[in-house]
Amino acid sequence: MLICPQCKFENPNSNKFCQSCGTSLTHKVCPECSTDDVPVNALRCHNCGTECGTVFWAIIAKETTGEALGIEKNEGDEGAISSSSHLSPSSQIALGSYLDSQERYQLLDPLPAKTETAIITDVGVRVLDSQPYQISPIEAVLASQQPDLLTPSVEANGIPHLAKVYIALQSQGQRGIPPIHDAWQQGDVQVVIIEDRSHWQPLLDLWQEETTSSLKILHWCYQMTQLWALLEPVNCRQSLLDLSNLRLDEDQTLALQRLYVESSNSVPATESPEDAQVQTSAIPDQPLTIQALGRVWQALFRQSQRTQFGSVVQMLGDLDVGKIQTIAQLRSRLEEISVELEALGTATLPPIKEKNTAVPTIPQSDEPEDIISKTDDMPTVVLAMQLSSLEDAGRTDVGRQRHHNEDYFGIETKIQKLEFPKSRVLQGHGLYILCDGMGGHAGGEIASELAVNTLRQYFQKHWTANQLPTEDSIREAVYLANEAIYKLNQQDARSGVGRMGTTLVMLLIQDTQAAVAHVGDSRLYSLTRKRGLEQVTVDHEVGQREINRGVEASIAYARPDAYQLTQALGPRDENSINPDVGFFEINEDTLLLLASDGLSDNDLLETHWQTHLEPLLSSGANLERGVTELIDLANQHNGHDNITGILIRAKVRPNLES
Repeated sequence: MLICPQCKFENPNSNKFCQSCGTSLTHKVCPECSTDDVPVNALRCHNCGTECGTVFWAIIAKETTGEALGIEKNEGDEGAISSSSHLSPSSQIALGSYLDSQERYQLLDPLPAKTETAIITDVGVRVLDSQPYQISPIEAVLASQQPDLLTPSVEANGIPHLAKVYIALQSQGQRGIPPIHDAWQQGDVQVVIIEDRSHWQPLLDLWQEETTSSLKILHWCYQMTQLWALLEPVNCRQSLLDLSNLRLDEDQTLALQRLYVESSNSVPATESPEDAQVQTSAIPDQPLTIQALGRVWQALFRQSQRTQFGSVVQMLGDLDVGKIQTIAQLRSRLEEISVELEALGTATLPPIKEKNTAVPTIPQSDEPEDIISKTDDMPTVVLAMQLSSLEDAGRTDVGRQRHHNEDYFGIETKIQKLEFPKSRVLQGHGLYILCDGMGGHAGGEIASELAVNTLRQYFQKHWTANQLPTEDSIREAVYLANEAIYKLNQQDARSGVGRMGTTLVMLLIQDTQAAVAHVGDSRLYSLTRKRGLEQVTVDHEVGQREINRGVEASIAYARPDAYQLTQALGPRDENSINPDVGFFEINEDTLLLLASDGLSDNDLLETHWQTHLEPLLSSGANLERGVTELIDLANQHNGHDNITGILIRAKVRPNLES
């Protein structure tokens, strides 16, 4: 089946257009020049030459570790994998040939030949997906959320062992591990198709920059300990011991280009001789222990030509002689060093050492490592976080059934950047208000707009310092908004259902601190890569009130008045409302969404967050386009009410200037 890139609808393979939204399934739009007739199987745009094809990284691995990997052309099956011959120039698959018999994955890199000094059992190359909208068997398994299908033997279900390792780690939501796209087994050769990270920045490049701070280095070391604990149960710790495999994502978070399963004599074919030498020096011919991490860190200092600073030298020495034996102890030491550096006000590493100046080598030790559980309770963040960017976008739409729009929203964002040669501080100040009015024509829209403007004016006067307003101050603002609408109702002698009112959800952000206040059923959602989508607010409606009293949800929402509001701004005086106010900290990259019920009804966001919200966590994703697509999605599946959404993307990084 073909998955529509726009609405994710499942189409028959014969479709040229999505039968749900009409999007082309054979051509796409070039992101650079906007040409809209680029074939989906093309690597580059025919108009401007921009590479816009769907490229993956293919791993071709031979399970028998003592033999070289053979890849050759077979009659009638060009590009098929053979386990009977060595890889040599005469038997290489030519550029442009396909890796599979279905002619889907087209080679973009030449396959390396067997060398005289190493047995090649593993090859990594870039491939172009010529059928990018075709769902793969692996994706189908993951989409069905049936991980138990992966437990039978490789022979029983055709899923290579290496692919199962990726799937197992991917299910834990770890961004450091590249997601798997496809995989198959052919004889004793397994092929795994994963995200292409070959163009991501190598860790070594940034490690060697003079402006990289010591706290940043420690944070990367800490991330390595996290990955070590994750990789240990699946015997992939070797993935951390190849410097060329250590990459950084767009937020300078540590990530792996691929996984290496621990073995005694396999040499990845994509390594340069220099990389192989680094890896060989880091991997002893003995069971891996956390001492190997110390040797990797030494290699990073050596390759980057940086001098190790005193407390790190001591830590590496204690690690090597066995005074540090567990991941928990190693993390604790890293935390102690970071606190020490913060207290000293150290912002940068010592200067780059002169060339040819030796770095002391710490002798290796055979001390065993304690068994570590990957689910230990150590904190996941070593350093305090600071804001690195704050972006937002909002939109409202009348919907498909209403004649006028009673929703209203307001956004006020102030960004102040302080930048110096060795430090940069971003101060973010954001006020986001969404109101869903009620009271009929010339009623609901007046109430929602009045509430937004009253709240904006209040905080313009009472939120001036670089810290969030207090809970009492936020409550006072909400009560003033209620009073403004209530007085207008009294002045116009409105009564009963004619009294206008509005819901409210309001978010305040000051740097990495946030506060939320709400009345009614407009909601705040939070999305992070680690925790997924979470509903922050709890609706003020009859059904939820009954649940709070202990009634089962199925009974509570069987009531005819289950969705009737228990609170709203304006219909009654302030004694009838009790706004919920809460505070939280933004300590990881977060997407926040304020939504009226036209957007959140029928579990729309809970159903579609992975396709319409999660991609917006990326810095390159356009929030304006994202909120427009949310409105379109709501019109497609709901459409019975006005629809409003405000998206806020807050990205953070370790506070390295403390």
